[in-house]
Amino acid sequence: MLAIQVDQPGGPEVLKVADLPVPVCGPDQLIVELAFSGVNFIDIYQRQGIYPMPSPYVPGLEGSGVVTEVGSAVQGISVGDKVAWPSSLGSYSQVHAVNAASVVKVPEGVSLDVACAAMLQGMTAHYLIASLYEIKPGDTALVHAAAGGVGQLLCQMISNRGAIVIGTASTAEKADIATRAGASHVIRYDTEDVATKAKELTNGIGVDVVYDGVGQATFEGSLASLKRRGMMALFGGASGMVPAFDLQALSRMGSLFVTRPTLADYIVGPGEMQWRADEIFAEHLAGKLNFAIGNAYALQDAKDAHTDLAARKTTGKLLLVP
Repeated sequence: MLAIQVDQPGGPEVLKVADLPVPVCGPDQLIVELAFSGVNFIDIYQRQGIYPMPSPYVPGLEGSGVVTEVGSAVQGISVGDKVAWPSSLGSYSQVHAVNAASVVKVPEGVSLDVACAAMLQGMTAHYLIASLYEIKPGDTALVHAAAGGVGQLLCQMISNRGAIVIGTASTAEKADIATRAGASHVIRYDTEDVATKAKELTNGIGVDVVYDGVGQATFEGSLASLKRRGMMALFGGASGMVPAFDLQALSRMGSLFVTRPTLADYIVGPGEMQWRADEIFAEHLAGKLNFAIGNAYALQDAKDAHTDLAARKTTGKLLLVP
């Protein structure tokens, strides 16, 4: 089978096409022929060595496809079932051995590209608005990079729950995308100060919650946009990692809350991952949640996908087609 392999940390050029043996199915595993692999910022951090990885390794955490073999200890999943997963290393490949406990079943009516897009980004958006800070009607949320993959999903999910979304974007095109996704207001951070505009839009009060996947470039503005006792969810670092921070500043700024969550801690409970997937798929099938596929690349063009994502040239979800 063909797969992408990384032998050492580095730039996109270290993503090499390799011919590897088809994996053997363990008793608790499934063998899946992949239809799509998801491309995410965590793949870039791992490739760069920010998150150290054993070498060599096959990157990619997210995928979807059709089950071709079922381990002897697996129940409830059969050959031919459509499945998807948000976190199983080795997904940049044509065939993948994935633990059965790590997948969700994909219902009829949901295509495999949407199923893949619904995994890491969809479940991230879901835990952010349903568990980390439960969005309520009347809340106001600030969503950074609102035209991105997670950003568009957050805009839709938040507005679907009766709350107000203030998005941020860098171009008129991206502002339009965020508006179509459900943002009531869009701040052009290339020409406007985010915190000043957020306070203006909330009559000087500030927002209830900030969802920030950008990191270093937006961190201070995010805090300054919050109301007293507001919550900031720093769930990514597309612009770089946030440097060391004095927690006393949270007191001075209004007893603020800051958290640095990760999806892995929100899909550990029994049935928690399938519950999130079921809610996401149901919202999609009801016509209330659209998954924008930004681009699909051939597996051997994974380096181009990484380059485009890192340069923030894209909108929506990036996929590889193994």
